[in-house]
Amino acid sequence: MKYKRLGLIVAFCFVSWLVLALVIFSDNLSKKIDVETRKGSLLKYIQELELQISQQEETYKLLVEKLKKLTPRPENVVPAMELKRILDYEPRTSSLAIRKDVLQEKSVILPVLVFSCNRPDIRRSLDGLLKYRPETKKFPIIVSQDCAHGATAKVIRSYSDASQVTYIQQPDQSEPIVPPGEAKFKGYFKIARHYLFGLKQIFRTFNYTAVIIVEDDLDVAPDFFSYFASTYQLLKNDPTLWCVSAWNDNGKATLVDMQQGSQLLYRSDFFPGLGWMITKELWDELEPKWPKSYWDDWMRRPEQRKDRACIRPEISRTRTFGKIGVSNGMFFDKHLKYIKLNEMPVDFSKQNLSHMVQTAYDADYFRHVYSLPVVSASDVRTNTNLPFDGPLRITYHTKDTFKNAAKLLGLMDDFKSGVPRTGYHGIVSVFLNGRRVYLAPHSNWKGYDLTWS
Repeated sequence: MKYKRLGLIVAFCFVSWLVLALVIFSDNLSKKIDVETRKGSLLKYIQELELQISQQEETYKLLVEKLKKLTPRPENVVPAMELKRILDYEPRTSSLAIRKDVLQEKSVILPVLVFSCNRPDIRRSLDGLLKYRPETKKFPIIVSQDCAHGATAKVIRSYSDASQVTYIQQPDQSEPIVPPGEAKFKGYFKIARHYLFGLKQIFRTFNYTAVIIVEDDLDVAPDFFSYFASTYQLLKNDPTLWCVSAWNDNGKATLVDMQQGSQLLYRSDFFPGLGWMITKELWDELEPKWPKSYWDDWMRRPEQRKDRACIRPEISRTRTFGKIGVSNGMFFDKHLKYIKLNEMPVDFSKQNLSHMVQTAYDADYFRHVYSLPVVSASDVRTNTNLPFDGPLRITYHTKDTFKNAAKLLGLMDDFKSGVPRTGYHGIVSVFLNGRRVYLAPHSNWKGYDLTWS
């Protein structure tokens, strides 16, 4: 009996050992299988990645071959980054192909012509230009002085003696012939005569191909030169453009996108002035008929504009500090002193500006504006009864309805030769209460009523 009980105990222990061994073996086996499974999945994933990389390499090789066929190789090797800029700049969907010749762009000289009269604080303007000028040879500064004002001449000579600027003087100091009743506007006749002299010097004497024009009461933004240098090719190659301006007539801080607007550019039918660029070809056209006075309003007439547009920024690259002048401070206290100067520099050489070509710009711009919800100017002003977010459109049908809306929103409401300030085909863009707002003529309007003035 004792041996039988012992045998049972031994048998029970043996069976228990077998069960424990089986459990341990099964667990190790399952772990091994799991590891093998994971290892297989990882190997498969690596193989798939290798296949994708191989396919991408083949795609890149194909693109490089097509790129070589599309882009003729210049005599001098163009750096890869410059080549990328060329390709980025040319619009592939536009019927107007802008030729971006890098060697030509590097060699083009864009002089800055500063018109001066009797303002000794031209020093402020010249200091700003010299501070932000990136290259002396590419951007020579030429100061043209009228009025024979001694104190101003002394300031200008201090810069020319240091070889920082070229100094020229308007020789005709005679009193201009002024029509009866316009004696008080004699200053405008002198300004037109001075502009004629200065521009003839630039294009006939110095023989430059383009010019950036400023006056002696302008501050410039840090990216002033980048802006004009990069838009030069647009101006040169798009026949629907005739100027580039640094100025936004509605550029108050409350009317522009101060956070994200530094890179925004627009086409405008309104000639802005106050820091602008033209080409020699345009001067060839304008010089023979240059007016005796009121040159800026003359530029805005349809017979000069010929349905061409200017490029202008969302945020101005110039700002006037000249309250006292021929215009006796017209608009300065009410408007001009509030224009915001851009303080967030943009390297425009790295921007793709092909969307500014008319064929690309017009289709997108008009489609966008006329797809927007229509609201009233009063609702925009009070920021009530509006969609939750997004851009809006205010429709106007007449000059008076435009002026009423513009006054409500704080915009300049005047027209010159039928064109509202900053308008493009009648559309004026502003940024109010955190959203884009367009004042736009009704969609059936076929164009400007040129009887408006």
